[in-house]
Amino acid sequence: MTSPAPLCSILLLAGGRGQRMGGQDKGLLEWQGRPLIAHLHALVRPLTDDLIISCNRNHDRYAPYADHLVIDAETGFQGPLAGILAGLAQVRHEHMLVLPCDAPLLDTTLLQDLYSAALAQPQRPVMVRQGEQWEPLFCVIPTLLHEPLLATWNAGERSPRRALLQLDAQAYPCTTHDPRLANLNTPELLASTMKPQFD
Repeated sequence: MTSPAPLCSILLLAGGRGQRMGGQDKGLLEWQGRPLIAHLHALVRPLTDDLIISCNRNHDRYAPYADHLVIDAETGFQGPLAGILAGLAQVRHEHMLVLPCDAPLLDTTLLQDLYSAALAQPQRPVMVRQGEQWEPLFCVIPTLLHEPLLATWNAGERSPRRALLQLDAQAYPCTTHDPRLANLNTPELLASTMKPQFD
């Protein structure tokens, strides 16, 4: 099946401190022979002509995987909402799909379905929810919400979940243990998780 391109702008979040990985740059850690960011790049590259990576270090290593890079407006690893705002300031399309760099088990079907849910109510963010648990780093944000989201940031909010819920985010429901949403954010998970053979 041929994927439509572009779906929207796509932002890969790779700007964190990597605390669970001992301070290493998580997107550049290898999994099954390639950096995590390379797995995400291979998945989303056919879906967009506007691929953005949020990174606060190692820009030269991330550059081959993106159309452009963004960095947080404030120093000191301010969290994923800072990366989301930096991405929204650069987008070329009306929606921005946000994904973390440590989720290499994602598939095209999930991304297309998430984007379709956003198009059904195009002025509202859509955020994955597993059972009662919101997953704010798997979301689609209308770019027209950049200013309201920035206002939320300027008011002191740093939680992407709370910020998106304040903007009337809709839920995209997934099962509680959907393996596609697994974050390989510890050395143990990185070492023990295998990619499904059928994928």
